Amino acid sequence: MVVEADGGSRGNPGPAGYGAVVKDAETGEVLAERRDGLGVATNNFAEYSGLLAGLAAAAELGASTVDIRMDSKLVVEQMSGRWKIKHPDLQPLAARARELSESFERVRYEWIPRASNSHADRLANEAMDTQAGKPPKTQDRVSPAKWSGAVGTPTKLLLLRHGQTEMSVERRYSGRGDVPLTEHGRRQADAAAKRLAGMDGLIVDGEPAPVVASPLLRTQQTAQAVADALGGRVETHQGLIETDFGSWEGLTFTEAAQRDPDLHSDWISDSSVPAPGGESFDAVHRRVRAARDDLVERFAGRTVVVVSHVTPIKSLLRLGLDAGPSLLFRLHLDLASLSIVEFYPDGNASVRLANDISHLT
Repeated sequence: MVVEADGGSRGNPGPAGYGAVVKDAETGEVLAERRDGLGVATNNFAEYSGLLAGLAAAAELGASTVDIRMDSKLVVEQMSGRWKIKHPDLQPLAARARELSESFERVRYEWIPRASNSHADRLANEAMDTQAGKPPKTQDRVSPAKWSGAVGTPTKLLLLRHGQTEMSVERRYSGRGDVPLTEHGRRQADAAAKRLAGMDGLIVDGEPAPVVASPLLRTQQTAQAVADALGGRVETHQGLIETDFGSWEGLTFTEAAQRDPDLHSDWISDSSVPAPGGESFDAVHRRVRAARDDLVERFAGRTVVVVSHVTPIKSLLRLGLDAGPSLLFRLHLDLASLSIVEFYPDGNASVRLANDISHLT
């Protein structure tokens, strides 16, 4: 694949942003675009941020070899090993770029003139446009995180699983079936809402954090309890809906295994195998990744309450951990549990909490 990346700052330092585009090396087809504002930063910092975003996007797409094309002579020469990296703010970015590069068989850097980098340049300018006119804030000042190497202001997702339903009581596959919360489930939702309303950063300058939920009734009811506690409203996102279990909907694990023993065995061991008439976990992961990208772009640098189901929440945590599909079977999530993951503008991420139910005791 080919990665074209750019970054800029209107003030150097000033309102900054980056852009990156991933293309098929043979056809030139655009496979992914990334852009984001960085608050106050320098040109060089923004250019490195564009590189990181492009490498991360290529890795998500499964690239084996990557050609990096940038009009930044400094980044190309430094990452090619011909120039030393003297500025302390750029050293952790270069280290992160080298770390990301280890997942590819080969990474090659090439300088191109600005006119040939117009796609990434446009994305970077669009990102800077979102920063224009905004007074600098202390939290917008970009600095490397000491332990993870992540840079920029992260988008924090508070991942809340819905409360109890009759299907969950009986431990049945509950995907697209639109079942309501039980009375106990409503109490769980209220307890979670109270917990969230008391957390820092959920209401900023009188504005409540966005509450985004799966379209199904059980998540909508849980999300509404949170929105009521915060004084906000619920937004629906189709990408956060639970796995489609097809003809296994409403069956227990044992019943599904008895009905389709070979298929069920394959399904729990191979994430590419779909349920009969339903989805594979790989398909869910792709859908949730697109939803994550949408949320991070729309609510960049903010805290967002995401109310969803077991598989989508596990998929978001999997993205945060950069883990494989085995996480789906090794991580337990209780009803009305809270997990937290942060996604940084440089492509890094940090899981802060998983399956916390302290608000239910």
